[in-house]
Amino acid sequence: MMLLEMAAGGFADRVAVGPRDGGLTFAELFAGAGAVADRLRSGDAEHLVLADVSSEALPALLFGASWAGVPFVPLNYRLPDEELRTLASRVSPALAVTEPGTSGRLDGIAGIETVDRGVLPKALPETRPVEHDWRFDGDDVAVLLFTSGTTGTPKAAILRQRHLVAYILGSVEFGAAGEEEAALMSVPPYHVAGIAAILSNVYAGRRVLQLPTFEPGAWIDLVRTERVTNAMVVPTMLARIVEHLDAEGPDPTGLPSLRSLSYGGGRMPQPVIERALELLPDTRFVNAYGLTETSSTVALLGPDEHRDAIRSDDPAVRRRLSSAGRPLPGVEVSIRDESGAETPVGEPGDIWVRGEQVSGEYRDQGSKLTGDGWFPTNDGGWLDDDGYLFVTGRIDDVIVKGGQNISPGEIEGVLLRHPAVADVAAIGLLDHEWGERIVVAVVAITGAETSTEELCALVRRELRSNRMPDHVEFVDELPYNDTGKLLRRVLREQLAHLGDA
Repeated sequence: MMLLEMAAGGFADRVAVGPRDGGLTFAELFAGAGAVADRLRSGDAEHLVLADVSSEALPALLFGASWAGVPFVPLNYRLPDEELRTLASRVSPALAVTEPGTSGRLDGIAGIETVDRGVLPKALPETRPVEHDWRFDGDDVAVLLFTSGTTGTPKAAILRQRHLVAYILGSVEFGAAGEEEAALMSVPPYHVAGIAAILSNVYAGRRVLQLPTFEPGAWIDLVRTERVTNAMVVPTMLARIVEHLDAEGPDPTGLPSLRSLSYGGGRMPQPVIERALELLPDTRFVNAYGLTETSSTVALLGPDEHRDAIRSDDPAVRRRLSSAGRPLPGVEVSIRDESGAETPVGEPGDIWVRGEQVSGEYRDQGSKLTGDGWFPTNDGGWLDDDGYLFVTGRIDDVIVKGGQNISPGEIEGVLLRHPAVADVAAIGLLDHEWGERIVVAVVAITGAETSTEELCALVRRELRSNRMPDHVEFVDELPYNDTGKLLRRVLREQLAHLGDA
């Protein structure tokens, strides 16, 4: 609430949310948050649940929950009803805001009161909010975010007030945005990037626009019509945006207003980012790496580093285009082996992070921080001589062949440099002789040609022979969730017939 109060005090009449004409001002957003807080305080809710797409109501709900001192809990509205109801029941008693016409999805759950977003303004009190009527306790829980649940039961990650505020104060300059600036939010509200986008843009004084359902043509049209200056996408979104821009022909309109485009949430195929840099020469690209448990970004590759890498003939510099950049100020990154000892520079291991913005805490499971404040991310990676972080994937995804641990990311990184490869994923499937065999699923660039033999030879040449794929399967597409994460479990199920029975 301190962040919103500063913004409302600094630029009250500036549009904060929605279109240039008719959007909510910062003063109106502040008043809306106060009304949400009053509504929460008038009942017995201990959480504010959101089971809805991103809308203009989202910022007021996020700040209003904070004002009332209850955690904000955005749920994945794309889940089947049974799974959605299970998550909602875990945070009862709660007030649940739902997408218009869908409140029945949560009916009958003990302690859950539902309100349709379409009638929400009518349900809010008209009393004027009282200033400074919120707590200033950094240990209060601000947001509960359930993990994506691609494997196992979703965990509820706890982000306290101090974690989110530390992230914003360490990465955003207050009032840095001009009145003409607008940010397009196209990630869902249950993704930590969605929460971070609201907080960072409000603090910067930048207008926020939302695209509830991503479609590349609609995204491009909104950037052009609303003169969007800043946006964040996941890699799969950027790939489709690039395809759409390419399809516009030799003289595309481009995206002249777009000053900054950040991406993250998954692995970015190098051909996609290289083509994006060509198509948008005046746009500043940022690759952001972070986790729910770290309040969003902990490392980033900045705009100048993108352009330097693409222009460089030095392989070490050019390779940085596939890195996550360097840690933010105030964040430490360490690479550890299985015993928790630091690995030498260039050696892979588990990525550990430490800093004021790092939570590493789960509801019902407690903190996963070490005694000296480090959070083991369970992401694999390594650091180069200049401190650039290379993320190779989840430690759980390691392929164990013949007793040796093999990172899928290193195989994928080699193959993504092949000019015919658009996307690739390496997985381990059952092998009675070796334990697991290396199976690689490849999406080829339309019109390009390659072969199993050529790709295997590339891996053998760049890596050791034990990293060479045992089988290459050419596929039309890879399975991703809506936040850009590769669903290796789904891929294993799709290609299970290639393993030993």
